[in-house]
Amino acid sequence: MAPRCWRWWDWSAWPRIQPLSASNFTSFCQHFSTQKNPQICVVGSGPAGFYTAQHLLKHHAQAHVDIYEKQLVPFGLVRFGVAPDHPEVKSYGAEDHQTLEIPGEELPGVFSARAFVGWYNGLPENQELVPDLSCNTAVILGQGNVALDVARILLTPPEHLEKTDITEAALGVLRQSQVKTVWIVGRRGPLQVAFTIKELREMIQLPGTRPILDSADFLGLQDRIKEVPRPRKRLMELLLQTATEKPGPGAAHQAMATRTWGLRFFRSPQQVLPSPDGRRAAGVRLAVTRLEGVGEAAQAVPTGDVEDLPCGLVLSSVGYKSRPVDPSVPFDFKRGVIPNIEGRVVDVPGLYCSGWVKRGPTGVINTTMTDSFLTSQMLLQDLKAGLLPSGPRPGFAAIQALLSSRGVRPVSFSDWEKLDAEEVSRGQGAGKPREKLVDPQEMLRLLGH
Repeated sequence: MAPRCWRWWDWSAWPRIQPLSASNFTSFCQHFSTQKNPQICVVGSGPAGFYTAQHLLKHHAQAHVDIYEKQLVPFGLVRFGVAPDHPEVKSYGAEDHQTLEIPGEELPGVFSARAFVGWYNGLPENQELVPDLSCNTAVILGQGNVALDVARILLTPPEHLEKTDITEAALGVLRQSQVKTVWIVGRRGPLQVAFTIKELREMIQLPGTRPILDSADFLGLQDRIKEVPRPRKRLMELLLQTATEKPGPGAAHQAMATRTWGLRFFRSPQQVLPSPDGRRAAGVRLAVTRLEGVGEAAQAVPTGDVEDLPCGLVLSSVGYKSRPVDPSVPFDFKRGVIPNIEGRVVDVPGLYCSGWVKRGPTGVINTTMTDSFLTSQMLLQDLKAGLLPSGPRPGFAAIQALLSSRGVRPVSFSDWEKLDAEEVSRGQGAGKPREKLVDPQEMLRLLGH
């Protein structure tokens, strides 16, 4: 049985920062105090955790912050984010995904977009995924930025990904991919899509591909978009132009395209259809919908009609979802958040939350930064008002002693620097920024653990 390994780091540039995953959370946090020199525990080393720590340290000169992380490497889904060709926008950090809750969801060939993203970005827990891309058609359920990112990775010529930090194993599978068509399906219409214009423009301009949009889906849209906010208006105008314009001289590259992608609107998944032998996914049965209400608040309701869409790969991209931290911490299972008021955990003095576990899986890294700063401000206000538990606490010394008694050896920050150097070295030969280590046991062997 492999030895358990917890992770911590000591950064000389900041007051000591040490990552570790939480267990028996309430007693764990009781080791930390809020006296004149407050000791503060942050669980999770993704953007929300680091931004919270940054704000605390900037605004309280005596603060001592310990960050705890369950992975062997730091930075959460900044490292394991959405797309290797978008390193500047990696920012997604909930640990689970919303299930479809439809028959056939368990069939081979059906994956969550979150797991698929983790696979090509080197998240250790997703390395056994190895999707079968021998089919001609893939269907992505959901019309957000994650859906477009996944579609782009499936259709991008592999040679265009070779210089990114995508894992070599994923790149090898993509080189053998037979996927030529990707359908991106949404329950509602064009006015309600959740992706942004940047991601849409990249899809339209993707080499070797052409878009398929039904102009009938856009009837009357020109008049309706006049009153929407400017960013949404620009997005709608690009969609409308792509759906209705006639091919011109500049569209020659699309005429020669060997791969296609399309947006299917007003469709809600009812069932994943099995192959004749029942061994894998062979299509998706979609309920045709219509909208009740207007604008982004409009709801999709079934019309009674259905449509079958053949495919060999189904990716669910209908939302991320946080998991409960520990039974001792309140958790709203329906919303996937810790009940809180401006970051203060309800009925648990001294406990705070930030990021998606605070507000739900919405927003990008700038949203997370602002949200984390607000949580930090609430903590500092409560500290100044004397509302937090006081008295001496041992802080990390108690955790370190506990780990030692259990024979658990943490990974230090200097250990991470060794892993970082190894990844960069492995990537240099291929002209990549790094070749990520994905096997935890290999990481520990490299460190001599």
